[in-house]
Amino acid sequence: MGQLVSDVTEILDYKDAKKQAKSQRKEILAQMATDNTEKTNLVKKVLAAQRAKYGSSGVSASGMTAGRVLERLRSETAAPYEEKRRNNLKKLKQSTAKKPNLLRSILSRFDDLVG
Repeated sequence: MGQLVSDVTEILDYKDAKKQAKSQRKEILAQMATDNTEKTNLVKKVLAAQRAKYGSSGVSASGMTAGRVLERLRSETAAPYEEKRRNNLKKLKQSTAKKPNLLRSILSRFDDLVG
């Protein structure tokens, strides 16, 4: 009877862990979406500030390629967000629930159950 109680408890604990892992994954994905939005807004602000600075100093935009400027700004502003993204991906991989193996549990106690 103790084995049955142990197995049922293990299954219930697994279900709770699975719900918790799903909740953690949702939270991490929401944080990643927020970070991506912040990064995009930051690039836009920096680009607008740079255009205003160059415009006020009399430099025309015709000599600059927008692609190169934007790529440089992205690389400068994206570094901290890339680190956060890598950490969040690592957390996503770790947020799993360990599935109980009832067959292995029963087989390990087979002699006790039969004997």
